[in-house]
Amino acid sequence: MARAVAIGMMSGPRPGRPAMSHDVLIRVASILAMGVAAQWLGWRSRVPSILLLLLAGITAGPLLGFIDPDALFGPVLPSLVSLSVAVILFEGGMSLRLRELKNIGGILLRLITLGALVSWSLSTLAAHLLLGLSWPLATLMGAILIVTGPTVVGPLLRHLRLRDEVGMLLKWEGIVIDPLGAILALMVFTIVDATGHQGGPWGAAQHFAGALVVGAGLGGLAAGLFVFALRRYWIPDALENAVSLALVVAIHTAANALQAESGLLAVTVMGIVLANQRWVAIHHLLEFKENLSGLLIACLFVVLGSRLGMADLTRLGAGTVLFPLALVFVARPLSVAVATWGSALSWRKRLFVACIAPRGIVAVAVSSVFAMEMADAGFERASDMIPATFSVVFGTVLFSGLVGPVLARRLGLVAQNPQGVLMLGAHAWARSLALALKDAGCTVRLVDTHWLNVTTARLAGLDAHYGSIFSEDTLDEIDFGDLGRLLALTSNDEVNSLACVSCTELFGRREVYQLPLPATTGRHQAVKRRHRGRFLFGAEASFDALTASLAGARRFHRTRLSKEFDYATFRAAHGGSPLLLFCLKPNGNLLVGTAQDAPAPGAGDVIICLVPAEPEATGRALPPGEQQVAAITA
Repeated sequence: MARAVAIGMMSGPRPGRPAMSHDVLIRVASILAMGVAAQWLGWRSRVPSILLLLLAGITAGPLLGFIDPDALFGPVLPSLVSLSVAVILFEGGMSLRLRELKNIGGILLRLITLGALVSWSLSTLAAHLLLGLSWPLATLMGAILIVTGPTVVGPLLRHLRLRDEVGMLLKWEGIVIDPLGAILALMVFTIVDATGHQGGPWGAAQHFAGALVVGAGLGGLAAGLFVFALRRYWIPDALENAVSLALVVAIHTAANALQAESGLLAVTVMGIVLANQRWVAIHHLLEFKENLSGLLIACLFVVLGSRLGMADLTRLGAGTVLFPLALVFVARPLSVAVATWGSALSWRKRLFVACIAPRGIVAVAVSSVFAMEMADAGFERASDMIPATFSVVFGTVLFSGLVGPVLARRLGLVAQNPQGVLMLGAHAWARSLALALKDAGCTVRLVDTHWLNVTTARLAGLDAHYGSIFSEDTLDEIDFGDLGRLLALTSNDEVNSLACVSCTELFGRREVYQLPLPATTGRHQAVKRRHRGRFLFGAEASFDALTASLAGARRFHRTRLSKEFDYATFRAAHGGSPLLLFCLKPNGNLLVGTAQDAPAPGAGDVIICLVPAEPEATGRALPPGEQQVAAITA
């Protein structure tokens, strides 16, 4: 009896003639285009992309009838979804660091055990009372819905940029609970199966233990073999991503063949082991899998939304709405309250965790498989499990996507518009520039490997951290909640470039900056564009040039412009030669001057420029609001 994670048919095959080959290509391309477009719109509008992905799928599917996944992919659809979920969970496992458990290990354990038990019990009760399912079906439904999909939680956390224990807790829960939920559902199915050939509770315990052993064993073995091959350079660099992807597919398939529903656990364990070993670097693998997972998530949710037919939901009556509401407002809060009782989490963080439990593609896939199995076993209304799961996915995603960002900001867990600066380098003129930004109202944090620089910066009232920006321990000490960009200002151009590449996943390529390199054009560039950040200030603003300039006749100035004293007047007052570094808008947005693009200051803006030490206008005093910032020496 095959139970590979699949997405079952809603109500049998949908009518319509088979699509021609060019029609298939158009529809597949449309799914990809809509998925990427929804994610881009989410980034631009700061709306969680998951909501836009679901809306795109609903529009293209039940509303317009343009995409019908069952007719488009046919019997291949279950396998595609199964393998896609495996890749997503593998990437999620690679993002988990065991050191994070130091702060959240106890809470996480209670959340995936005691909290899952409470959630299971309440979900079962709600399925029986609100959906009218029999107790066996309701029990199975409750077991399936203990999961919180990483396909939804991950993008939401990236959107909110939660980095403290709340973000870690939700990330770990979303990734770990998915395979455990699938295994629990298998155990419950074994017990309630009317045919009785599974062996009852004893057979269920055997299946549960077998899934844990096979999943953890194969996952750890696959990771060990892969690391062993990488350490001996048996795999060329160009094939490392391809081999890792093939290995994920092979291990997922092999685990499911040996023990049903153990494949997801196997790929998750494989990802966790790879992420926490210290023998080979896997950053390039993680970057590839992150990009691939983002693309798979986009396509899966468009397909998910396009399969959500209104007729399938209406037959559940009021339960379509009441059942998701019961999970959101009763089951999840009570399970979190029980799991976090007596913990060090503040009430704000507990409240936020209690409100974030969106279900995703794994819940739909698992419910589809077991609905068909229960129907074959003679259970009436087993097919209702599928639309019920769809309603839960849509309701919980809608609630988490709309309420989560607002609640996180109201509770003070995230900055509403992170515009702060992480500055690499705490040498003399970097401290001077940091003070100018701080006095303008911008959050600034500095990182340096020289203890004297860090100490001097702290004595000047700056938030400075000692350590390497490439060290995970150093990054763990920094509060990234209100930081929005990196400025790499060290004297080592290669270090600056590497820091920009390393911090791209934190800030995005648009918000990582470094000082210009000596040679920036032609085929003999010191560092290729893809291996560096955006160049700061101006083409001639190298470290040596700025250091020499600030040691002589130029200084940093902070000025607030007005209608009477605009930027043109300011430039004339300083001989037409100031170099615009930053422009802080009245709404708090910080614009950074680059070698290719300089901000356009307006009235009310605070600008920070590099200007001659004394105004060149004869005998003119500095206008109100203009401040000359002297360079700080060690």
